[in-house]
Formats: sequence, C-alpha cells, structure tokens
Amino acid sequence: MISRKTIDQVFQTARVEEVVGDFVTLKKSGANFKGLSPFSQERTPSFIVSPVKQIWKDFSSGKGGNIVAFLMEHEHFSYPEAIKYLANKYNIEVEETSTNEEEKEKRNHLESLYLVNQFAQENFSKNLWESSEGKSIGLSYFKERGFDENTIRFFGLGYSLKKIDNLYRESLGHGYDNKYLLETGLVIKNDKGYIDRFRGRVVFPIKSMAGRILGFGGRTLISETKVAKYINSPESDAYSKGEVLYGLHEAKKAIAREDSCYLVEGYTDVIQMYQKGIENVVSSSGTALTLEQIRLIRRLTSNIVILFDGDLAGQRAALRGINLVLQEGMNVKVCFFPNGEDPDSFVKGNELEKVKTYLSEQANDFIQFKIELLLKESGSDPIKKAQTVRDIVSSISKIPDAIKREIYIKECALAMEVSEQVLFDALAQEKSKKNKLVKNKMIIPETKNDSFATEKRKPNLYNPILNLEKQILSILIHYGSYEAFFDEVLIFSDSDGNLVEESKVVQSKVYEKVFLDLQQDEIEMIQPEYQSLYTQIIDSYQREGKIITEKIVQQKDINTVKLLTDILLSDEEHQLHAWEKKNIFVKDRKSVVGQLVSETILTFRRHLVDQKIQNIIKMAENQVGNYNEVEFLEEVIQYQNLKKLLSQKLNRVL
Repeated sequence: MISRKTIDQVFQTARVEEVVGDFVTLKKSGANFKGLSPFSQERTPSFIVSPVKQIWKDFSSGKGGNIVAFLMEHEHFSYPEAIKYLANKYNIEVEETSTNEEEKEKRNHLESLYLVNQFAQENFSKNLWESSEGKSIGLSYFKERGFDENTIRFFGLGYSLKKIDNLYRESLGHGYDNKYLLETGLVIKNDKGYIDRFRGRVVFPIKSMAGRILGFGGRTLISETKVAKYINSPESDAYSKGEVLYGLHEAKKAIAREDSCYLVEGYTDVIQMYQKGIENVVSSSGTALTLEQIRLIRRLTSNIVILFDGDLAGQRAALRGINLVLQEGMNVKVCFFPNGEDPDSFVKGNELEKVKTYLSEQANDFIQFKIELLLKESGSDPIKKAQTVRDIVSSISKIPDAIKREIYIKECALAMEVSEQVLFDALAQEKSKKNKLVKNKMIIPETKNDSFATEKRKPNLYNPILNLEKQILSILIHYGSYEAFFDEVLIFSDSDGNLVEESKVVQSKVYEKVFLDLQQDEIEMIQPEYQSLYTQIIDSYQREGKIITEKIVQQKDINTVKLLTDILLSDEEHQLHAWEKKNIFVKDRKSVVGQLVSETILTFRRHLVDQKIQNIIKMAENQVGNYNEVEFLEEVIQYQNLKKLLSQKLNRVL
C-alpha cells in the first residue's frame, strides 16, 4: 500500500491544471480554465478546471472529481497507478507501507522485474535505430510490413542483436542483477553460459494498461523449420500471458471513446489497424481468450467485435471461448475477412473508409452467426440438429440479461423451426445445472431483511428526495458558515388533538440550522455517498468552524469526490454558455440564503411526510401488523394535516 504520507504529498504538490493540461488544451477563463471535453465530441467547451479548488468538471458527460479521478477516467489507471504517475511526474519518492517484510520484499521484487524489462525495451529500441544490424534487418522488416517510423516508435518496437549475450552484458554493465534477467526470461542459462532469449529477432514490447513493460514477443526473420516463428517471455511475477492484451495501453482511450473494441490475433494486426486509423484494437497474442482478458476490455466497453480469417478454420475458431465473453454480459460480434485475407493484409490493401464500411457491414451478432454455421453443418441430420440446438441454448444460457436471452430464444426458434417452449425448457435445464454447480461450490449465507438492504443500496434514482438531499449539501458547502435569520416553525397538538403551528424568528449559522432540523427528524440521506459527504461537512464545521474542501477532495472515495465536484462547480456552468450575453442573469443566492434554507428544509419535510403516508397506506392494504382501520384513518389524517401546514408555510416562504 502507498503510504498516507506519499498520497498527501502528491495532492499537496500536483496541480490539476498542469496534469489535465498534458491531455487537454486549456484556456484561461476568469479564475478557472476551460477546454473541449476529452470524453465526448463537442465544438463548444464544456470542460472546466478550477486551480483554486483543485478539481475539474466535464458538463457534457457529467464526469468530474480531483486530479486522481481525472487520470482514472482519462488514462484508466487504478487509484495506486494514478498516485504513482503523479509521484513520478513531480519527482516524489513513493513510500509504501507493508503489513510485513515478506509483503514489502514481494513488491520490491516485482518493481525490479519491471525495471529490467524497461531497460531491455530501451536497449532493443536503441539497437533498431542506431546499430547497422538493427537498421538493415529489423528496421527494414518493419518498413516492408508497411509500418512508418512514427508507428514503430509509438509501439516501442525493437530488435535484439544476433550476438549471443549482448543484452546480458549490457544489463550487467548498467548494474542489473542477472537473477532478474533470468526470471523475466530475457536471458537463458544453459551449459554454454548466459544466452539472450530474443537474439536475432524483432521485438514487440507487451505493456500493462498503465504502460509498464510486462514482457516481450519476438519474431524470427529466418525461415528455418526448427526455429519457432514467434516466442514470448515466459510466465513470471511480472508477466502472465492470459492476463494481458497486446496494444491495450495504446488503445484504451479509443476503446472508451468509441465504446467498442476490435479483437485480433497478432501483433502486426494491431499495429497495422492502428496506423490505418482504427485505434480501438487489441490482440490476445494468439491464445484463447481468458476471463481476465475479457474483464480488462469490460472496464472500457461492453461491446466487442472479434476479427477472424475468412476460412473454415477461422469460423470454427470463432466458436471457441466466446461463452466466457457472453457470461460477462458483453455484446459480441464476429467479422470474417475475405478468404486468404487477415486483418493485417486487408487493412494494408484498402482505404480507411472502405475498411470501416466493411467492419460495420460484415460484423454479425455472435449468436446469430453460431446458429447459421451450426445449422449449415448439421444439415438434415436430426441428431446433429438436436445437438446444435443444445449447443446454442448453452451459449444463450451464459447471457446474464434475461431480456437478451428471451430475444435470442425467439430468434433461435424461428431459425431452427423448433417451438419456443421447447427452447425455454432447455434453457431452464441449463440454468438449473448452473445453479446446482454454484450451490455445490459455495454456501450462500442468509441475510436478514435482504430485500430492504437492496432497496437501501439502490434507491429510486427519480426520487425527488435525492434532489433535495443534493440541494441541502450544496447549501452547506456554499453557505454553511453564513449567519442568517430563519422563521422557525413549531408544530404541535393542542388540547383537542388538532395540529397548530407557532412561528418565531431566530438567528443562527446555516449549518447549525440544517443539522438541528435533520437531527430532530432523525433523517439519514438515502444515497450512501450523500450521507458520507454530509457527515464530513458537518464534522468539518463543528471542528473547524468552516468546511475544508481540500481534505474531502483528496479522499479515495471517487463517488464522494465526484459529488463534491458537481456541487462546487455547479455555478460555473453559466459561464461556459455566456448566459449574460443572452440577457439571462443568475440570481445571487447569498442575498436570500435564509429563504433558500427554509424553503429546502420545508420541501424536504413535506416529501418525507408524503412518503410516510404512502408507506402507511401500503401497510394497510397488506394488513401488516395489528391492523386497525380506525387507528389507520387517524394516523393518515394527522399526517395529511401536517403536510397541509407544511405546504401553507412553504407557500409563504416562496
């Protein structure tokens, strides 16, 4: 874990306008900066960066947050990766805490493997561009494949010299320990001594999503049958072939922007497509898709198009491993190139628009493709056809979305001339098998009031109470320390049981008024991040007499930081659209803060009372508890009268 000291130092040193400015062209606009959204296509700037508050807000996509949130959104870093990126940018030493020495040693060991790989990549690149052997063999090969110099540099391609131990000796000369060279597989030890694994090969660096060098792929340029055409780095603590995708670091922004990912087989397929202008493409490096690889793509998009060669072997390959993709809830399409073509050759031989048109028109839904292919193979054989039906239903059963499953079942029934009921029965059997398997593997603990817990976790997003909760938070952030006059309303029952109200004017700080009113009604906010932010705000006022937004902005909870950003920069939106030039003027809320607080609290209470009435009616309809019709009517009338008084008071405030 990165120490709190390092995280605090990063937030104190890093400047949001400098970091965002590395990725977005910003222009000064008053106290802030503005620019075009990096998350959507737009012509009018809707992206604001606040140097004073050290936050940013994109009004076109609704995204926002602190400096770390920007890197997590734009670069798709994890939280630790974002902190390390900033530490590196500002030359801050990363101090890590560890529960034990073993954990610390493990992290240091992994870092050493990354450093050795980074040195090797720089060495291979230097060989390619500066050595006569690299230029004549490696660089010539890449250019023959149609790669220009910018593309070669962008992907960090390189060449390993034919000399048997060139990298080994270079690494030792720069102080690297040979045990890390051996573990990463850059060097092999045998009875002849130490030998470079990739000697005489062009080299493709394989990077993590964050851009760290995990391993390499090497291609030989000689045609000897005893020599493997491609070799990869062996499995190590730094590199696991089934957990990485070639080109993901370079493609991640385009995948998120296009909301789609093309999956190909080889390194050169990725590079050729990227150079042509199709940037949202990655490779599984010739292996069957794994769950870990699918989840890497799932972080960026739910839509995947798998590209195959057009021969029968390519079509059969399309059927393998796709169930895993369906199981993750992704939308899968397959696209086949003309016979004899692969992504590399097809893209190289055609203009960009033609390639885009082909990919768009020829990409077919995977389930539909599977139905057509298996039906063609089964022909009129009833036994083969029955197996085909089971095979397709098995794939459909992997899809988590019930609506999608039903649509596919209907299409399958039509195509195969089988009744929907038979297919639904087969689907139910598949689901039953799956449930039994799950039950055998794990024990599911009972949870009391689970339906209530679910309802609490996932509130109705259209509930007006949520908007009022956000309004209360906004008032506290902007005006919490203000002194204001409030028309205090006391509502009580008289001797005859009737509700009456009594008003008096009181002066207090805004945060005290809000806190006491909500505490009096024993109210907790519905959204967890709303309640979390409310608690931090009140605590800040009670301890410091003011809200220290810097501390809240620096916390790890991205949802709470985003909520705070939305509120802090909500008043900046009118600046983007120059409303004043259109004779639209935003009223200064400071002058009516007392009225604003009273109006919000009264409206909030009225909605809560209305919700209480609905709950009582629902309980009565279901006759929950010791139901008594007379008591029920009396309770409803009491709440209706309270709602009426609150409405009357609210109308006077307005």
